[in-house]
Amino acid sequence: MKLGRISVPGPDGPVARLVRVLPEEGRVVDLARAEALRLQGRHAEPDAARRLAAAAFPGSMTAAIATGDSLLETAEAATQHGGDDASIPLANVTWLSAADPRTLRDGLTFLGHINNMFGKWGTTPPEAMLSIPGYAKLATEGIIGHEDEVYFPHYINQMDYELELGYVVGRRGRNLTPDVARDYLFGVTIFNDFSGRDLQTNEMQIGMGGAKSKDFANGIGPWITTIDEIANLGSLRVEVRVNGETWSTSSTANSLWSVDELLAYVSLGEYILPGDVIGSGTVGNGSALELDRKLNPGDLVELEVESVGILRNRMGQRADETWWPSKRDGALIGR
Repeated sequence: MKLGRISVPGPDGPVARLVRVLPEEGRVVDLARAEALRLQGRHAEPDAARRLAAAAFPGSMTAAIATGDSLLETAEAATQHGGDDASIPLANVTWLSAADPRTLRDGLTFLGHINNMFGKWGTTPPEAMLSIPGYAKLATEGIIGHEDEVYFPHYINQMDYELELGYVVGRRGRNLTPDVARDYLFGVTIFNDFSGRDLQTNEMQIGMGGAKSKDFANGIGPWITTIDEIANLGSLRVEVRVNGETWSTSSTANSLWSVDELLAYVSLGEYILPGDVIGSGTVGNGSALELDRKLNPGDLVELEVESVGILRNRMGQRADETWWPSKRDGALIGR
């Protein structure tokens, strides 16, 4: 099943709605409306039907996944009994981010990208990467959805995309092992970790990870494909197009750490929660820097992942310049 989030007009402004996506039929099903119609067909009063349907299908994907196994069962029943009257053509949809996670993490697992990137930076990958599947925690405020415009900060000169899988957590778990971790995976989406490479180079030298080079925009979408519909996470075909030109093709093969190992490691000593998103790390040749290219204002970026879909975003115009820190003269050891 494919589930997404859209925005619809409401009396007090836009309202988020959970939808089942049927791309082969060119439509989405507003699940709360479809469920209300199904319940009314079983003699529920309209107001009561709407209240129950809103509880089953909230506008938050995190809240919906937290309802457990009943989510997909009720979505199927609602589609079958009220879907035709609750459908919206794909062409008329305004998308929201497919997920609204409480915690957004980003891994680094694909060997092709790891070796390519460190080669571009003129160094070698740290030995520690062979010992643990490292990851970073990113801000959630910059999450955007399919067709959203990407904020382009004034302080970034080398703008990049990053084609990743977004692993969406389905159940609360802690201290998992790889042999059970897959049971905690709800589905897969596309994750575009937009990155300012020039600033990232400076931030990496500080040793605390990316911050301003990462958190301005993270694309998640267009929807989530449940894990039962993906035959092999380790061999999905992927493609990047910019302004209609194919920049690279690759696959999700050649991973240093499996999705099961990454999920298990993330859960050690802390909880993974329903709706959390964990980025797989960029696939080999899944970024512009690996190709000696960069993004410019106005560029249209399309990331396609087999069995999932296409995440499309256009770069905005560069923001007006504001304050930026001045270099200090403070004494540092050895300088």
